[in-house]
Amino acid sequence: MATITLTKLTKRYGNIGIVHGIDLDIADREFIALVGPSGCGKSTTLRMIAGLEEISAGSIDIGGRVVNDLPPRSRNISMVFQSYALYPHMTVRENLGFSLKIAGAAKEDMERRVAEASTILGLDALLDRRPSQLSGGQRQRVAMGRAIVRDPDVFLFDEPLSNLDAKLRTQMRTEIKKLHAKVQSTVIYVTHDQVEAMTLADRIVIMRDGHIEQVGTPDEVFRRPATRFVAGFIGSPPMNLHEATVDDGKLVFASGEKLPLPGQFKANVATGDRVVFGLRPDDIYPTGHGISSGAAAEVHQIELPITVTEPLGNETLVFVEFNRQDWVSRMLNPRPLRPGERVAMSLDMSQAHLFATETGKTLRS
Repeated sequence: MATITLTKLTKRYGNIGIVHGIDLDIADREFIALVGPSGCGKSTTLRMIAGLEEISAGSIDIGGRVVNDLPPRSRNISMVFQSYALYPHMTVRENLGFSLKIAGAAKEDMERRVAEASTILGLDALLDRRPSQLSGGQRQRVAMGRAIVRDPDVFLFDEPLSNLDAKLRTQMRTEIKKLHAKVQSTVIYVTHDQVEAMTLADRIVIMRDGHIEQVGTPDEVFRRPATRFVAGFIGSPPMNLHEATVDDGKLVFASGEKLPLPGQFKANVATGDRVVFGLRPDDIYPTGHGISSGAAAEVHQIELPITVTEPLGNETLVFVEFNRQDWVSRMLNPRPLRPGERVAMSLDMSQAHLFATETGKTLRS
């Protein structure tokens, strides 16, 4: 069993707090992604789990054993870094087996494990090459293979794809997904790339300033963000967010524009409340060029001026002016639009979000 429990985990450098008493339970064989902006504490959290950073307070439990004072080699974890960290003078075969050799593994056992890892990652044809003869994606597969041969309880990934180009990142995401299905270990994966987090993880842990903002499945954090920060961080393009005041069943914006108060929030707000209104680009579209959420949709139409368009082939991102700001919408089966043109836009208010202005927390029940 490789369950992981973080209890009040804290990291400070002198008087500067980096991670502020976070709690997290990770199930055996679960794939967890830690995601957030630079400096949010995600890599520090990973390094504390690995034993590469001392903890300031709290505890780390791996497989039912508190590991606070154990060195990295005693935690039965393997870590894949952003840099491949391969030995340039060794072949792929030698790189894969080096940690086993240092540990004094029998030759037959070492050869078997190297062969298994090589087969899993498709490295058989590369075993006699050196790192300088490999592409970036191949080097990262070798780095993962070196982790596999140790047969760890937990895999830790620290932004392993950030050095690769966009095409290779997509390919390697698929490789990592397949790897997890085959080795069935618990995985903690740190990334600043929300696409990696959404496509790979069973659950996503969104961090901000050393705190956990929300933990949930990719669908949960996308469709039911717990805070304004999560709403603006998850999604590409991100959610449109505007401050407004509730007034007699309407949302009134600083520009004087008004929208109907979404029905799902009527019981939670009152006239005079200051809120943040959010709507994803998929839920705003030129009338007739989007996908309604169905029978429960509360579609409101409003005419808005186009400021700019970004054609993407089968869809176009359309920026319209609302509340003196650009508001991004997604147009399917696009038609030509000109800047300055006024277009009837459909807003699916059943998919809208409201957040408290002061706390940033969702007002959804």
